[in-house]
Amino acid sequence: MRCVIARFPFELTKSGVLDAMKGVKPEEITGESVVIGRRAYPVKQVGQVVTRQDRRDFTAGEVVRAMTKLGFTCRGLPPVAAPAHAPDPFQRASAMLGASAAA
Repeated sequence: MRCVIARFPFELTKSGVLDAMKGVKPEEITGESVVIGRRAYPVKQVGQVVTRQDRRDFTAGEVVRAMTKLGFTCRGLPPVAAPAHAPDPFQRASAMLGASAAA
């Protein structure tokens, strides 16, 4: 399949990506990832190995599009839970005194 990553055309195949990633140890996933074989890799690592380009030259979205078209499973980051509502100083003082704070 022909795809463009970082303004350069590449002919990628599923078997070619599998061969390129064979023996490559996955890095820690901090963003989007792609499942290749039984392992999950960061998309930027896959893009670097497959295209032999610097990671700064392409976006994660370009690699995700290409890997999705080839039939690989791509995952985003799990949703981050919203931070708990911090009590204001009045509520905190009331809680320390044992009284219920007015809401």
